[in-house]
Amino acid sequence: MKRTRFTEEQIIAVLHEASSSVSIREVCRKHGITEQTFFRWRAKYGGLQLSEAKRLKALEDENRRLKRLVADLSLDNAMLKDVVGRKW
Repeated sequence: MKRTRFTEEQIIAVLHEASSSVSIREVCRKHGITEQTFFRWRAKYGGLQLSEAKRLKALEDENRRLKRLVADLSLDNAMLKDVVGRKW
């Protein structure tokens, strides 16, 4: 998974800066990001406060961990069904 150069705090600061009277192009040029990246950030983090963004990150991590756990258990379950279903 690709690591981002910006933290959630920095992303929210960029979004708040752009919400003021400064144009989006100037903000993107100042921070070295593309407009596409800015709009992607705005779709994901738009309207969030810093504490909400941290909570979102924690929930995404927990969801990723639980999905991995379900996949492992499903694989174990399928393997056990295969062993039980064999004729000896």
